[in-house]
Amino acid sequence: MDDITRLPDLALRTYGGSVVAASDESFAEKESLIRPGRPGFLPETFGNKGQVYDGWETRRRREPGHDWALVRLGLPGVIRGVVIDTAWFKGNYPPRASVEATSVAGHPSPAEVRAAPWTEIVPLSDLKGDAEHLFPVTDDARYTHVRLNIHPDGGVARLRVHGEVRPDLSLHDGLGIDLAALANGGLVTACSDEFYSAPNNVIAPGLARHQAEGWETARRRDGGNDWIVIRLAGRGVVRLAEIDTTNLLFNAPGAVALTGLDGDREVELLPRTRLQPDTPHRFRLGADTPVTHVRVDIYPDGGLARVRLHGHLA
Repeated sequence: MDDITRLPDLALRTYGGSVVAASDESFAEKESLIRPGRPGFLPETFGNKGQVYDGWETRRRREPGHDWALVRLGLPGVIRGVVIDTAWFKGNYPPRASVEATSVAGHPSPAEVRAAPWTEIVPLSDLKGDAEHLFPVTDDARYTHVRLNIHPDGGVARLRVHGEVRPDLSLHDGLGIDLAALANGGLVTACSDEFYSAPNNVIAPGLARHQAEGWETARRRDGGNDWIVIRLAGRGVVRLAEIDTTNLLFNAPGAVALTGLDGDREVELLPRTRLQPDTPHRFRLGADTPVTHVRVDIYPDGGLARVRLHGHLA
């Protein structure tokens, strides 16, 4: 697709996103829009409302207007691209769609969000059936909600809202935080290998339910080792590292090391340390030096479910 889709999906359900309202969901539920993974389909699978679709589908409109779905981003931030996926919707997809965004503080109701001022980030655009449509976004504002408008009606399998997380870190003033967390603005900026799964999974919210929800590399045959570099939520001192190999039974790394990066300076946070399969590991760290990035080296290869780097912003 595009490098934009390598950025986190800010709307993803597993990141805390929610479809809080929709104009109609007569044929297929609105919650499907932000499910993880590719949409599925079983032909000639009929329920009481017709063919079952893994997506959101509205009734045929017999009056003027259009349908819409309102999504609260699980990770508020700057939107860099939107994907509207009409997978499996071939005779019932919307011919056109647009996307708007808004920012509302606190925990607003759907009615309060709808009443907020909206900004169009994807203009009314043509869609095709059974296809992914990527729309780059150039707006640099921070948003908390998006609204998908389909004209006039039909079905959309998935809505992906890729961007850069911009949390409100003032909530953590005086408190320690997970400096690596995607939800706090952390991001994997470099990676040696992502053959089986994406490296940003290791800093995602919650626990990995299976090994595909972590980061896993191919088997190395060259005598080297694999690694990722995590840009922290802000320059800070890392006090506690959690290295989780849960679900990785026969493909966990044999060891791990952590190195803090601050400009051209490197700071050893954790020397090469043995790991166990399918185990959450916790390590107290002794370095007092603030860093902006942390390199996680695994030896020689394998996978990690989660990496947590707790500390204080400098």
